[in-house]
Amino acid sequence: MTVVAIAIFVVTLTLVIWQPRGLGIGWSALGGAVLALATMVVSLSDIPTVWAIVWNATLAFIAVVIISLVLDESGFFEWAALHVARWGRGNGRLLFVLIVLLGSAIAAVFANDGAALILTPIVIQMLFALKFPPVAALGFVMATGFIADAGSLPLVVSNLVNIVSADFFDIGFAEYAIVMVPVGAVATLASLGVLFLYFRKTIPKRYDLAMLGAPADAVTDRLTFKAGWVVLALLLVGYFASEPLHVPLSVVAGIGALALLVVASRRPVFLFRRAHRPAPREYAVSASERRIPHPLAETTDSGAAVGTPVEVVAGVAGAADVAGEADVAGEADVDGRGSSRPITGRGDRTIDVVTVVKGAPWQIVLFSIGMYLVVYGLRNQGLTDELAGVFSIFGDEGVLMTALGVGTMVAVLASLMNNMPTVLIGALAIAATGATGLTQETMIYANIIGADLGPKITPIGSLATLLWLHVLERKGITIGWGKYFRTGIVLTIPVLLITLAALAGWLMILRG
Repeated sequence: MTVVAIAIFVVTLTLVIWQPRGLGIGWSALGGAVLALATMVVSLSDIPTVWAIVWNATLAFIAVVIISLVLDESGFFEWAALHVARWGRGNGRLLFVLIVLLGSAIAAVFANDGAALILTPIVIQMLFALKFPPVAALGFVMATGFIADAGSLPLVVSNLVNIVSADFFDIGFAEYAIVMVPVGAVATLASLGVLFLYFRKTIPKRYDLAMLGAPADAVTDRLTFKAGWVVLALLLVGYFASEPLHVPLSVVAGIGALALLVVASRRPVFLFRRAHRPAPREYAVSASERRIPHPLAETTDSGAAVGTPVEVVAGVAGAADVAGEADVAGEADVDGRGSSRPITGRGDRTIDVVTVVKGAPWQIVLFSIGMYLVVYGLRNQGLTDELAGVFSIFGDEGVLMTALGVGTMVAVLASLMNNMPTVLIGALAIAATGATGLTQETMIYANIIGADLGPKITPIGSLATLLWLHVLERKGITIGWGKYFRTGIVLTIPVLLITLAALAGWLMILRG
């Protein structure tokens, strides 16, 4: 049965990553769960147990992504990017720093998938407008993809991995933030330092601000844009209040998403009688083409599997489109919406909320219950107990070694078999160690850090990375898996070790 459990896990994970013929990850995971039930690797009684672990995390994640998609349609993130470009005052290196910090902020508030989905097309669009050379564009794009995961540590809602872990060990939003906001800040600064050192020679010294429009012109739906600030502020209050009130995070995030959808749709009508109702947005292409597909969608526009290996041609012919060399007139689809416009000047338009809701990662619901049932099969066969034994060895060596040992091992596992199943395997192993107090707390947060940062070593480590690679491929930038691995391991290892050491130090200060 152990061999059967491992085989089911490997096959399921392969299908999730490969996505043959556009097969959605939810259907692949659900198929694995059915097979695990049929072979009695898991039992029907395990289903409620697994659902209790993942339901809140799954629904909260979907709500956060919907919020990010609505705000993106309103021009919120393009507005922010244009402000960042102006703050750079024409200094290329300062722009690089600010883009990384913006990516970290978006990942923290809107989750890592939101950062990869939203910021990458905007950065490519900005580089196009500034006519950066291909080699410089590649550095900015790589930094944007890396920070999407590296910046997703500070809050529970920053990563689905975080929510699953917090729910599993009953960690409240405020309790989590107290530990991980400072550690997340260290991770962001370490990432910034490593990224800057790695790409410093390719960053242009100057850029022309006149190539960019005014940030205000990027806003397409002013009412939704303004409402977004209110919703975000209330969400932050709600997140902290959810713990003492015993309200699930998914309820808080769901209310925020619903409120924003109400404003964006201008429904019910009687609430918006005094509000100007702009004309519907017009697009140059069909609705299915204007949105870059999410990795959790069943198919891509081309029908190809997300994450299919490709050879390295980044910075050569394909990247010329990003730099503006292939289409100086600006007719390339550089913003992911099928538009031929410059970076601003769309005018006020309403948002198609139906399309936004349909574009949310609903497959993650099936994926969560299916994949975690498959992982629970590994636990039933005692495999997580073996990992627990290794964790216990680290736990006997003090806080620093516990953090470094557990975090590094989880990072390696996440890079090889994706961070989503890895974090639950790690959580089950930690529970099996019987560790308590500071040792257990260190293991819990080291598991989260390893599952958040470790995936950047390989392209298959996280769904956000697969999304990012697919976005780049649609923009004419292809990065081979070998090239990605050589870059990812150099960037990830130092950031991972620094962050784990910071966790150990901060926990000893907090609990000492």
